Amino acid sequence: MLLSKNKSIVTVVDVQARLLPGVHEHDQLVDNCKWLVRLAHLMDVPVIGSEQYPDGLGHTEDALRDLVGEANLHGKTLFSCIDDSGFEAAFNAHDRQQVVLCGMESHACVVQSVLSMLDKGLEVFVVADAISARNPLDTEIALRRVERAGAQLVTREMVGFEWLRGSDAAEFRTFSKEFLR
Repeated sequence: MLLSKNKSIVTVVDVQARLLPGVHEHDQLVDNCKWLVRLAHLMDVPVIGSEQYPDGLGHTEDALRDLVGEANLHGKTLFSCIDDSGFEAAFNAHDRQQVVLCGMESHACVVQSVLSMLDKGLEVFVVADAISARNPLDTEIALRRVERAGAQLVTREMVGFEWLRGSDAAEFRTFSKEFLR
């Protein structure tokens, strides 16, 4: 099953600045999430994000927040973003079946979001180099679990190449210059 830019939506789960210092390789996580969101913009793929209890835990990291757009970020209290009615309504408004998911924490909000999305019949692609948790073991086990449940594990570059499909795509030159460094 290949990704299609016309069927995809990028979902950024809970990359909140206040929580980042405790997350394994958090600078790389933020950079990889930003890379993915910039790629989505290049390919005209919608982006939506969640924030876990933002009144208490704060908001998405500033640069990532700017890229996603404040209007596209939705606060929640449930760990699974898609189980939050406000997020789900905003998500469903895009009418996309393929979810390209990144964020944190792998073993909590990411895994529960993925499993709930699979239960709703969505095709879920977890970007393995754009998720993290405080403990790397939690990420490893979360990846194994979601893969067994039916999610596809991908990398950022895999997403880009699948959305492009070939070097004759209009966006390929920009992709190769700006994203493959």
